[in-house]
Amino acid sequence: MAYEDILFEVEGGIATITFNRPEVLNALKMGTLTEVGEAIRTIEDDEEVRAVILTGAGDRAFVAGADIKELQKLNPISAKHFAVKGQEVLFGLESLSIPVIACVNGFALGGGCEIALACDFIYASETAQLGQPEINLGIIPGFGGTQRLLRLVGRALAKELCLTGVMISAQEAKDIGLVNKVFPPETLVEETRKVASLIASKGRVATQAAKHVIDQGMNLDLLNACALEMEAFALCFASEDAGEGFGAFLEKRKPNFTGSLKG
Repeated sequence: MAYEDILFEVEGGIATITFNRPEVLNALKMGTLTEVGEAIRTIEDDEEVRAVILTGAGDRAFVAGADIKELQKLNPISAKHFAVKGQEVLFGLESLSIPVIACVNGFALGGGCEIALACDFIYASETAQLGQPEINLGIIPGFGGTQRLLRLVGRALAKELCLTGVMISAQEAKDIGLVNKVFPPETLVEETRKVASLIASKGRVATQAAKHVIDQGMNLDLLNACALEMEAFALCFASEDAGEGFGAFLEKRKPNFTGSLKG
C-alpha cells in the first residue's frame, strides 16, 4: 500500500518504520495506526526480514503522542474505538516473531512512549524525553501504557509517571530500566542499525525462540517457564541453523544462517 504518515523500507534484512509527520512532531492519528498495522503484517509475511527498527522523522520527536486535534473530537464510543485500534496495532507489534528496536530520537510521549514500550527494547538519543503525560489532559493512557510500564519498571515508578505526567530524560529512563542504552543524537541511528544488523545475522529460528520464551515465561512461575524454555531449546535442533551453527564453530568460520520459520 502507499503510505502517507510513515516511511517503510527493508534493507539488509532490517525493516525500518519511520513515523513521518515531523510538522506535528509525528503525532498519531487513526490513519497512522492503520498504516503501521499494515507495515507490521508485511514484515511478518517477509522471511527476509530479521529485525525491525521504529524511529521518527526529523530530530525533535519519535512520536510526541496522539494528535490532540483528533483526540479533542472523540466521544466515549469513538475514544474506545481509537484505543481498540491502538492496542490492536501494538499487540501486533509486540507479537512479531522477530526482534523490534525502538530508536527514540526525540519526544516519546503518550502514545509514542506506548509504542516504544511495545518494542523489545529501546535505544534513545541523549536529547530524548519520555513520559505518559495523559493525566495533564484529564485522561489516562489507552494503548497499554499503564500495563507495560508496570511490567517494565514496577508498580511505584509506573504510578509516579502516570499520575504526575512528568517527562523524564533518556538518562533517567535508562536509570529506571525503561531505556537500554543512550547515545549522542548524531550516532543514535548508526548504533541502532549496528545492533539490528548483529541480530539479523543470527538464526531466525533461534531469535524467535529466545524472544518467545522470554515474553511468555515472564508471566509464568519459574518451573513452567523453564519447561517452556526446554521445549523451545529442543525444537531449535530441528532447524538447519543448529547444524550450521555447530559446523561453523568447529570449522572456525562465520555461520551462514538460512533457517526458515515455515519449516
